[in-house]
Amino acid sequence: MRAGAWEGYGNLEQKGSLLVLYSAHRRDLLKYANGLVADHSVAEDIVQEAWLRLDRGTEAATVSEPLRYLYRIVRNLALDLRRKGTRERAVFTLSGVDSVIEQQADAQPGPEQIAQDKAQLEAIQAVLAALPERTRIAFEMHRFGGCKLREIAAHLNISTPMAHVLVSEAVDACKQQVDWP
Repeated sequence: MRAGAWEGYGNLEQKGSLLVLYSAHRRDLLKYANGLVADHSVAEDIVQEAWLRLDRGTEAATVSEPLRYLYRIVRNLALDLRRKGTRERAVFTLSGVDSVIEQQADAQPGPEQIAQDKAQLEAIQAVLAALPERTRIAFEMHRFGGCKLREIAAHLNISTPMAHVLVSEAVDACKQQVDWP
């Protein structure tokens, strides 16, 4: 290995120069890994595995930029883990079709829930009927039609912020009548 490739990290010949590099950048590597996998304990495992691979890899080959190499190892390990998770979810989802069907059969609401839902629907219909026409139209376009606020504003010939106000007023009126998310 070339000593110049390790500028700032001491002489390559010194035992432990890789450990010094790893120790100096461990916290940043953890932040980087955590950003990739969004799980601190998994990020710790990835950084530890990256250190082991760097240590093993530099015995067999010359590494001109060990820090960049270490970050690349962390990135590749995180991507490998993500791909593995995707494959596992696909396998478990496909093999669990029978259990999903059984769960769906049991997911039907009971008579009490149906009655409660009907009562809430009637209450919302009454609230909507009592709203000013423009407010009701804005709400229905947004919630039932999936229209964006700018589309509502164009249809009603109002500003986008005003369309937001109308939809919010309608939602608030509905929330007052029923327990609605």
